[in-house]
Amino acid sequence: MSSSEWDDLRKLARRLENDIDLKLVAFSKVGSGGSTSSSPDSAPLLGEHIFDNLSLEIEQMLEKLSNINDKMAELPGSSTSMMIHTLQRHREILNGYRQEFSKIRANHTTRIEREELLRGSGIGNSSSIAGGGLSRRDMYLKESSHLNSSHSLINDQISIAMETKEHLTSQRQYLKRLQTRFNDISNRFPLISSLIQRINVKKRRDSLILGGVIAVCTFLLILYAFH
Repeated sequence: MSSSEWDDLRKLARRLENDIDLKLVAFSKVGSGGSTSSSPDSAPLLGEHIFDNLSLEIEQMLEKLSNINDKMAELPGSSTSMMIHTLQRHREILNGYRQEFSKIRANHTTRIEREELLRGSGIGNSSSIAGGGLSRRDMYLKESSHLNSSHSLINDQISIAMETKEHLTSQRQYLKRLQTRFNDISNRFPLISSLIQRINVKKRRDSLILGGVIAVCTFLLILYAFH
């Protein structure tokens, strides 16, 4: 293998890679709607035409770069470690360009479908726009208005939740103060506390006695019923 042939193919591959890189930058701008036109409603038509032309051109360049890589791999004596590494690098660059190209086309298709949904059916022709239909800009404004309304409702709900939280916090503090006062009163008047404890003990005792009487009566009634 002549080194000049390898060098020529490598230079051609590098030059083609640089051209593809520049084309992908322009392709990405057109795919994202970056192209401008004098009329907003006619911009998609011009953008689609440029996008299709760039897409076809980039596909041809990628195919040409793939063929150059194959030729470099088929050269006799290209099995050295340095050449294998160089060829692997060129193939990685080619795969990266293909992935970027596919990603841009997929994003462009998604954007076009979303805009078609926003425009709605029958809004693409000029007669429907002149007859009172919504243009693309009007649809965007309407969607923005809906979003603003949603944000306002969310802010109202957040305000209500904050007011409720403050109200519950104030009630909690009031109950704490009330409990503190009761504790202070109980500590100041131990006789009252002792009296309350005695009343509670008597109530529990009366409850136990009443429960015992009810249990005995129930047992006697059961015996009477069976005999």
